[in-house]
Amino acid sequence: MVTLKIPNKPRGCTPLDSLLPKAKPTQANNHRNNNPVKRTRKMGYAVLHLDKAKGADSGMSAHIERTIHPKNADSTRTHLNRELIQFPDGVTNRTQAIQHRLDTAGLKRKIANNQVRAIRILLTGTHEDMMQIEKNGKLEDWCQDNIEWLRKTYGIDNVVSVVLHMDESTPHLHATVVPIVQIERQRKKKEQEVKRTYRKKAPAPRLCADDVMSRANLKRYQNTYAEAMQKYGLQRGIEGSEAQHISTHEYYRSLMAQGKDIQEDVEALLKQKEQAEQELSKIKSERKTEELKNTAAQTATTALKGINSLLGSNKISKLEKENEQLKSEIASRDKQIIKLQADMKQQNEWHVDEVRHTKLQMQSIINDMQSTIDKILRWFPIVGEYLRIERECIKHGFSKEDTLKLICGNAVTFRGYLRLDGRNTDAWAENVTAKVSKIGKDKLQLTVEQTPIAEWIQQLLERKNHEHLIEQQKISNSRAFHL
Repeated sequence: MVTLKIPNKPRGCTPLDSLLPKAKPTQANNHRNNNPVKRTRKMGYAVLHLDKAKGADSGMSAHIERTIHPKNADSTRTHLNRELIQFPDGVTNRTQAIQHRLDTAGLKRKIANNQVRAIRILLTGTHEDMMQIEKNGKLEDWCQDNIEWLRKTYGIDNVVSVVLHMDESTPHLHATVVPIVQIERQRKKKEQEVKRTYRKKAPAPRLCADDVMSRANLKRYQNTYAEAMQKYGLQRGIEGSEAQHISTHEYYRSLMAQGKDIQEDVEALLKQKEQAEQELSKIKSERKTEELKNTAAQTATTALKGINSLLGSNKISKLEKENEQLKSEIASRDKQIIKLQADMKQQNEWHVDEVRHTKLQMQSIINDMQSTIDKILRWFPIVGEYLRIERECIKHGFSKEDTLKLICGNAVTFRGYLRLDGRNTDAWAENVTAKVSKIGKDKLQLTVEQTPIAEWIQQLLERKNHEHLIEQQKISNSRAFHL
């Protein structure tokens, strides 16, 4: 990505302000005629920043659509934000617009979970130039020229959302592009080394962010965008610059680090203040002692001159000035600490809101999944039967592997204990055949030796009990005979 270097953030600026380069005025001084300084303003810079987005990108959608309000935005101006692209029928937000484009693009290959589905693009300019564009009533023309450049560069259908933000310090656009391309896939270097010929495929739509964001294309985007924005007094950034973009989270993390440094400086200043007060007290004590020792008139006169000399010296005055300066610096640091604490509190509140929003999203997904399952069971009752048979197999003592075979319609030869439903009694089954049979249109039955399993187990238990009673009767008859 070609980005602009972020300078150290001045007090009161937002993270977006730090992204925008400032156009510095030049000075032309006429020292010979003592004329006042004349300032001529250079052209500002056009800002174009691209970033890949994976998955549904719901976090950025929440920021762009202001479902979660960021702390660097003015809530009294949020109503001025607006979506500049008309969504298709049935589409109500940015996330749905991305999915609609993927569903209707005619893609042949399945989209991987980690594949880039959208590209986020930030379009703006130097703060002073953007404010002048708004003041001159050209902001609407600037937005339309940006949309025209986006559609010409990435394709009309691929530009699914363009949102104008007016509630931050600098007007800017958040564009969303789905990277659908028609060109043939570029072969990798290893594939080119293999001396094989492949049948060329007809051009078909592909989802490929790497082709859209290749190094050559990124450079071309910066050049063509600067040409489109030139009529608004915006020029291209420095080509080949090593500047890097920092995220909002990194910016606030640096603020917290600065807060720790400020606290350390405050503690050092307090120690210096204490030492200065001790030294000042010592000097005043020396002056009083000197007055008491010299009681004689001549000695008192000499002492008085010494005191006047001491009072007229720069030592006490210098210490008092340093003391006042330290007090001023401590007060300034205290204000900075209070501001940082307020920023940290706001960041924590934003985090709580984000967690709450995520929970609501997860609950919505769970509700959608439950609704889908209910529809499947209502439209395809046989699915519910298969789930019931699975529970019945596990309950009677079949393993997961045997249960899978039975559900797939295969017969299973079983050797082991079978449990009767609702009882803790187990019955030993020796090489019996179990199978799931279909009864009627939407009914299934688990059978053993072609008999319903509960009935078969009950018969087996009764047979075992009968054999046990016969054995006990034989033992009783044998004892009676011996007697």
